[in-house]
Amino acid sequence: MRNFSFKTSLGRRTFLKSTALAGAGLAMPAIVSRGVLASSGEINIMMWSDYLPESFVKGFTDKTGIKINFTGIGSNDEIINKLRATSGQGFDIVTPTVNRNPLWAELNLLQPFDMKRVPLDKVNPAMALGEAHWNFGGKGTHWLPHIWGTEGMAWRTDAFKPAGEFPSYYDVWDEANAGKTMGRAHSMMLGLGLGLERRGELAPGSIWAAYKDEAKMKEVWAKLTETAIAKKKNIKLLWNDADAQKNGLLNEGVIVGQTWDGPPIALKTAGEPVMYRAPVEGAMAWVDGLTMPIGAKNIDQIYAFIEAAYDAKLAGEAIKSHGYNSPVIGADKFGGDIYAKNFADAYPGDALAKLNPWPAEMPWYVKLRTEFVNKFMSA
Repeated sequence: MRNFSFKTSLGRRTFLKSTALAGAGLAMPAIVSRGVLASSGEINIMMWSDYLPESFVKGFTDKTGIKINFTGIGSNDEIINKLRATSGQGFDIVTPTVNRNPLWAELNLLQPFDMKRVPLDKVNPAMALGEAHWNFGGKGTHWLPHIWGTEGMAWRTDAFKPAGEFPSYYDVWDEANAGKTMGRAHSMMLGLGLGLERRGELAPGSIWAAYKDEAKMKEVWAKLTETAIAKKKNIKLLWNDADAQKNGLLNEGVIVGQTWDGPPIALKTAGEPVMYRAPVEGAMAWVDGLTMPIGAKNIDQIYAFIEAAYDAKLAGEAIKSHGYNSPVIGADKFGGDIYAKNFADAYPGDALAKLNPWPAEMPWYVKLRTEFVNKFMSA
């Protein structure tokens, strides 16, 4: 099992470079070969709830005749639990985040891709992390990049104003916003830690050190949990998917929250008084990918889907709806002016240089974190 640190492998400078490379790329020609067009059929996909907008589904089906059967999820744990329950059967593509590789390496629920059938030259090489970190047992690449984004801060522009140009993770827990905030339990607790570090209430570097050592993890997260429980009354809503984030900002009285980038940016694009921005402590960056379970049946359709996912026009059109970012070279050119404006608003100044790529999560870390989160949730 690899102890791969996503934070090291895709660091801040690399992420900056990758963004520049993507912006400089040329749009690739569309997409699907005649052989694939003839295959038709269907494909069973388990994917994050807002990753397949209608523009992509229609474009894919129109070009291939392939029907997408979609199962939406809101967490990496859901993907693992569903595949464990079926022993890897029932799905053709599932979409884990890149930093979960240590856990997947133990599960034996995935099979490698035939890379001769994958147009990997169409994606930013800085995000093509599968060969280096998802090559289980030397059997080949088990993961392909699909969508990247960040977790940071969203707020209602008509009800909240950050203290400076950038908000803080601590705004979710602050007494000034009590009863009007939201977050996802495990990541908002991590955000609390980064906020406490910035305030001088936790030693600098504690949050990242906790990923490397069990004893340090227990020490740091015990303090995080104690503080989070004491401030739990300040939290209005705990979300678990994209729709819950949108609903919180629109209908539940939330004025500021720790969220993914996509949902609030989608609201902003629709004209709602919502802003998303990397916090002063640095947004958490992630790359979600495509993997093939051991029980996948519709093999030709899988590679047709990958080819479509790596088509710059289709990927760029999808950006307009879901609000995240694509690793496909040239996709941003099809995202339009609104996408460019949203990106600039989300990452002004040195925000891209301060991104925190989410570290790899070893099984022991996930187990301990779950115990601390459950303690917070049940308090």
